[in-house]
Amino acid sequence: MNMILERELCKKKIIALFFPDFTALDAMGPLDVLGRLEGYEIHYASLSGGPVSNEKGLTLETEALGSLERSDILLVPGGMGSRKLALDGDFLSALRRAALESTVVMTVCTGSALAAAAGLLDGLRATGNKKAFDWTTSMGEKVLWQRDARWTRDGKFYTAAGVSAGIDMALGFVADHFGRERALSIAEGMEYCWNEKPEAGWCFKEHGKIGKMK
Repeated sequence: MNMILERELCKKKIIALFFPDFTALDAMGPLDVLGRLEGYEIHYASLSGGPVSNEKGLTLETEALGSLERSDILLVPGGMGSRKLALDGDFLSALRRAALESTVVMTVCTGSALAAAAGLLDGLRATGNKKAFDWTTSMGEKVLWQRDARWTRDGKFYTAAGVSAGIDMALGFVADHFGRERALSIAEGMEYCWNEKPEAGWCFKEHGKIGKMK
């Protein structure tokens, strides 16, 4: 077999699952980290495929989730669009199926609310966007929610708090699987100050600025 083709076939698959009104950095932050790993390829997916736009007008061309084979990493961002999808049975069924088939599942922000609504996080430690935390936790009464965590890992599930916390979570995944030095090297390349400790919490809480998202 051609060596180039063989390398392509051996690549591991990252699927980022998008939906209307997603938050861009929820996905692009972790993907910037994961995209620096050798041997991984990234697929942009949505439930039905085609163009998907967020609230800022960013539009991505996506593949239909069902057309993709199982992933090594499934990434679920958050955003205002998650409010509607948390009640969408078809989306939740597709998410559950894809997550159960994936080796690792990552959620950022209110992406954990979608995972919880799909019954994926029952009995596991998880976190989510602090300003939407009450709504997020209402999606899964059996989840062991960690209000003060920056990010969590429980089994194959990684969850992050809001937006930029997804970068910290992704670097945590790199440290777990490729070593701390590799994670630090990627963070340095991004000129990013890694919040390495999952339990570090959210800096704005210390300044009394935490509020609720409407």
